[in-house]
Amino acid sequence: MLSQRSHYVPFCHEKQKSIVDFPAAVSPPSTAVVYDQHGPPDTVTRVTEIPPVKITENDVCVRMLAAPINPADINRIEGVYPVRPQVPTIGGWEGVGEVHSFGSAVKTLSHGDLVIHSAYIPGTWQTYVVEDQSLWHKIDKSTPIEYAATCSVNPLSALRMLEDFVALKPGDTIVQNGATSIVGQCVIQLARVRGIHSINIIRDKPGSDEVKEKLMKLGADLVFTESELDVKSIKSLLDDIPEPRLGLNCIGGNAATLVIKLLRQGGTMVTYGGMSKKPITISTSSFIFKDVSLRGFWLQEKNLDQAQYRCSIDYLLALARAGRLKYELPIFPLIRICRAEF
Repeated sequence: MLSQRSHYVPFCHEKQKSIVDFPAAVSPPSTAVVYDQHGPPDTVTRVTEIPPVKITENDVCVRMLAAPINPADINRIEGVYPVRPQVPTIGGWEGVGEVHSFGSAVKTLSHGDLVIHSAYIPGTWQTYVVEDQSLWHKIDKSTPIEYAATCSVNPLSALRMLEDFVALKPGDTIVQNGATSIVGQCVIQLARVRGIHSINIIRDKPGSDEVKEKLMKLGADLVFTESELDVKSIKSLLDDIPEPRLGLNCIGGNAATLVIKLLRQGGTMVTYGGMSKKPITISTSSFIFKDVSLRGFWLQEKNLDQAQYRCSIDYLLALARAGRLKYELPIFPLIRICRAEF
């Protein structure tokens, strides 16, 4: 059901009333992107007004500043994501905002503090969100908004996959497909920070040389198209780089097979997506003679405790502020969302 505690940020605050127009005990009314049934986002979503919400002593009301449209958000609306919120509900699972008001028992946050969710809570596609203080994580105000709004899914996934499956050390190598994705871009840069080599696989398409150049600038050691790896002696392409201990797969099909071929003896491939919608095929010899391990990763299932979550987020945003973690984000005319042109 539509939560009365959690108020997309239409990002259009010019028509909103000022703080003094509302009593401190309730939030301002909120504008939200809601869907009442699962289906195509352009037909089932609507923009609506949410009434003011009572602010109890432990609550914090946050004025949302930015919230991305993640592919997983679209899948949830379509009803094809493994976890489907009960409808009607408000869209969005990521975002950043500033503290607007709070209850009497809140002592660690102040007006204007920059915050993000410290847990995976739906409902960020609205102007105001009211949640318990324990669910908000204060971040440095100098953090670029676009990174603050998007750090808790793709960059966090990249970090956790690098840390949670294989004990990598400087000089080790990882291999990944889907290298142009935000996760892929983050993996390259996080690996570079740690002195870890990265081998990156991209699709065969026009402009691949430009894509290679961009990834190399991010810190990639080697970048290949899938067709360039379609050779018998694939390991001869690695030059002096050690064979990878860890492989990351978000595509499946032949792209996953290439990752497996590049892995060293006893290597591990982690699958976190299947963009090609094709199955993963692995040879019997890879199991018997290489002892390859296949694992899966789903961030929501990790159930990170608050301390680990906040530590990871702070680490990622510190890198972003230092210019050591960058990724390209598609920019939407946000005014369209305010006008219900989702």
